[in-house]
Amino acid sequence: MARIAYADPDRPETRPLVDRIVRERGSVLHLYAMLLHSAPVAEGWLRYLTAIRHECALPGRLREMVIMRIAHLNAAPYEAAQHAPIALKEGLSQDQVEALVDWRAQSGLFDATEQAVLAYCDAMTQHVHVPEGVFEALRPRLEPRLLVELTATVGAYNMVSRFLEALGIDAADPLAQPKAPSDGQA
Repeated sequence: MARIAYADPDRPETRPLVDRIVRERGSVLHLYAMLLHSAPVAEGWLRYLTAIRHECALPGRLREMVIMRIAHLNAAPYEAAQHAPIALKEGLSQDQVEALVDWRAQSGLFDATEQAVLAYCDAMTQHVHVPEGVFEALRPRLEPRLLVELTATVGAYNMVSRFLEALGIDAADPLAQPKAPSDGQA
């Protein structure tokens, strides 16, 4: 159970943002229900994570691979549960998704680029500072734009998992969904 109550999605001051979240995400997930306590934070979060997930050139397969790895490293089951189906849609096999718990033990499931990406993700997540050898193994495999987007993705999803876990957000928590607009406007 979350450490504080989820925000009411029908508060007038956040209603336009709730409608946007529903349009972009399909519903108000637990994460956004918590973020709605601060409209400026929720707005910025939505924009940033939309850019990371939908506007970057980083292949979705690599993006979801690092998101899943971060979820395991940070013991963030909500994040893992939300992204496992997306990882499969982006082309990871079920075996690869399961192996991300300890990818080094099953490194044969990942190609050289994926291994370099995972090592980079591990270093950023566990130590913040990335050893030169880890970066140099990755550098020739991704152009600068993709290196920046990978780094931003790892940073963003570490933020996500830390937020989720600090506040105890759980997909099993009861959650009020916003009422349909009464004036016919969406």
